[in-house]
Amino acid sequence: MSRLAEYRRLEQQLAQQLAELEAMKSDGAIQAEMDFEKKLRALLGEYGYSLREVISILDPQARGRQRAPASSEKSSRKPREVKVYKNPHNGELVQTKGGNHAVLKAWKAEHGAEVVESWRQ
Repeated sequence: MSRLAEYRRLEQQLAQQLAELEAMKSDGAIQAEMDFEKKLRALLGEYGYSLREVISILDPQARGRQRAPASSEKSSRKPREVKVYKNPHNGELVQTKGGNHAVLKAWKAEHGAEVVESWRQ
């Protein structure tokens, strides 16, 4: 499509959207909603409340339906304990909170998982 044809198409879409916007502006229901919102926001500002605070006052369970911040989800989980393994062959220590430690995996591959677990202190 040529740039001129695309320009004309976008110009037509814009004209159509402007016509729809003008039609909505003259609609009494839209005017009433806009007036209500304007008065509500002024009232909230006058008393120092946010829309979220008003919603939580009117519907306390609405807060539970909102997505909780990631930090509160992580804080509810018990932190993993540090596991310490000591290799009796060379005295090397490994501290890990999970089983995805490279040295620990190498030891398990070489000596077997049960043997390495017996090295746990």
